[in-house]
Amino acid sequence: MKGSIRRILLLGGTTEARQIAEALASRRDIALTVSLAGRTRNPAPLPVPTRIGGFGGADGLASVLRQEGFDALVDATHPFAAAISANAANAARRAGVPMLALARPCWQRQAGDDWCEVPDVAGAVVALGAVPRRVFVALGRNEVRTVEAAPQHLYLLRSVDPVEPPLNVPLAGTIEARGPFAEEDERALLEAHAIEIVLAKNSGGAAGYGKIAAARALGLKVVLVTPPARPDVPTVASVAGVLAFIEALPPSTHPAAFAAPMAERGA
Repeated sequence: MKGSIRRILLLGGTTEARQIAEALASRRDIALTVSLAGRTRNPAPLPVPTRIGGFGGADGLASVLRQEGFDALVDATHPFAAAISANAANAARRAGVPMLALARPCWQRQAGDDWCEVPDVAGAVVALGAVPRRVFVALGRNEVRTVEAAPQHLYLLRSVDPVEPPLNVPLAGTIEARGPFAEEDERALLEAHAIEIVLAKNSGGAAGYGKIAAARALGLKVVLVTPPARPDVPTVASVAGVLAFIEALPPSTHPAAFAAPMAERGA
């Protein structure tokens, strides 16, 4: 029907979410809104309407889904955003809205990898050992303070935004950078700083794999935090899977679907 628009709420903040937004930005029959948690101070702009900040838990998100007439919810958040994913699944059920999660496959151990896999960041810090080592930390600002429990190590931290206040450890350097990072650049970084151990989350995907491949090439130990369990919702492993799900959605029957997309209304 002319004017019918399928309205999709995409929980983003990942490379895959950006790819979805770029693929759908020019579609006239799909009104995509991306929601970012707001943990990054200056997120790169997206080509679709974007909202920043939380919804007020599952109740708030369910209200938004109903009131704004969204036809589907897509969770393309970081694999470690467990609370957001749980709230999304709960909200979709309450609102009666179809939901799909994009769960990128974890990295798999390959020949030459020296991995220690642990269930949480606290365990990862313990796994670094008692002997002082030079550690490259790629955990993100939210968990990085856990390394303060092991102040004997020299840490090189990388995050999109500054770590404030600075870590309360004797020796720590910081790098502010936004991925993706190529393997050759990661190898040069690890060599330049004489890194002995890489501490990271097993978040899967190509954008962050460079440091894992570089560590393997250099014979370095990698301490990996395994991702938390995901909610029991329909799941795909690729952007193509998300696009196929959206394409298969039936035409909207909500009154909002016959209005101009948010971008056209200046939202």
